[in-house]
Amino acid sequence: MTNNDILRRIRYIFDLNDSQVIEIYAQADVTVTREQVCNWLKPDDSDDYKSCSDEEFASFLNGFINQKRGKKEGPQPAPETKLTNNIIFRKLQIALNLKADEVLDLFKLVDFRLSKHELSAFFRKVDHKHYRVCKDQVLRNFLQALQINLRGDESSAE
Repeated sequence: MTNNDILRRIRYIFDLNDSQVIEIYAQADVTVTREQVCNWLKPDDSDDYKSCSDEEFASFLNGFINQKRGKKEGPQPAPETKLTNNIIFRKLQIALNLKADEVLDLFKLVDFRLSKHELSAFFRKVDHKHYRVCKDQVLRNFLQALQINLRGDESSAE
């Protein structure tokens, strides 16, 4: 999944308009234009389509955490220059203040089975012996479960 795909899905799941997306970036002390946001949200085959870089998307996720949980005092965390599905998943879990059991309950909505141990392996340090890479399928199912939970439908976010 690309950053643009995930941004589109998050925008749909939380029913965000362009102004709200811009405000989320502002929560991370990052300024983006409506044109940038629109170009990130366009279909991949559009002439105006622009890829959302890892750093730009990490800024969005940091802003999303600030919006949902409140901004911490002091300097904001620097956005990651390289994002992985593990980092994206972790940031979404933090923003939504979800405990492991709540995440596992969400996965049940899409008939995706995962143990607590498998889930915790996604959030370990990369050099930990039990670390596990979060594949697109896991992140896609998590986003689909959020959509069903928050919007009550199973239609595609595309």
